[in-house]
Amino acid sequence: MIEAKNLTKRFGTLTAVNDVSFSVAVGDVVGFLGANGAGKSTTMRLLTGFFDADAGSVRIGGHDMATARREGQACLGYLPEAAAGFPNLTVREFLAFCGESRNLFGRELQAAVDGVCSLIDLEAALDKPMKSLSKGWRQRAWLGQAILHDPPVLILDEPTDGLDPIQKEQVRALIRSVASKKAIILSTHILEEAEEICTRAVIIADGRIVADDTPGNLADDKGRIANSFRRLAGTAP
Repeated sequence: MIEAKNLTKRFGTLTAVNDVSFSVAVGDVVGFLGANGAGKSTTMRLLTGFFDADAGSVRIGGHDMATARREGQACLGYLPEAAAGFPNLTVREFLAFCGESRNLFGRELQAAVDGVCSLIDLEAALDKPMKSLSKGWRQRAWLGQAILHDPPVLILDEPTDGLDPIQKEQVRALIRSVASKKAIILSTHILEEAEEICTRAVIIADGRIVADDTPGNLADDKGRIANSFRRLAGTAP
């Protein structure tokens, strides 16, 4: 469902993503790991069509994002890093706007909003303006828009950022519950999260993929991937 081939993205003299290739099939939950500035968010923006690649290609749901971007984007839900915006809309209005942009209207839209509220416990914030929400509630609202139209592909950039421990577990449970029917890639700085919910871990350093394996194969004798991450991501002292 997600195919990246030889992706490269430059910003002036900086090569942020350097010849990156990987694929994500339905049933995969891929943890995208790396230090700050490694190229994770830029790669995700290339996958969604937010950025154009300088070289390489992306296919989402079989659609080439260079020539059939709208069709590819219709297959995916995207949670951007540090999501913000639409400050004067209530959460209900925000979800309605996002749903209508995905061709959801009337009863179908209401059912989708109700379903999202049930999945991520968003009911209490529905009639509050986005600008009045805490970081955690805003994060949940933006996660809601990503899953509102039940897409087959989810691209989630730090989905549990800003959430309290209970909210984090709700999101992890949601990912586990839909994983068998979707292709999911998520970035996280919480290595335990990757160990717990991901079927694969892709580690990126300096814009290049340095590992693509199961958490089990990357883990030490205590079941932790921190040592492999530090060594491969270049963060070891």
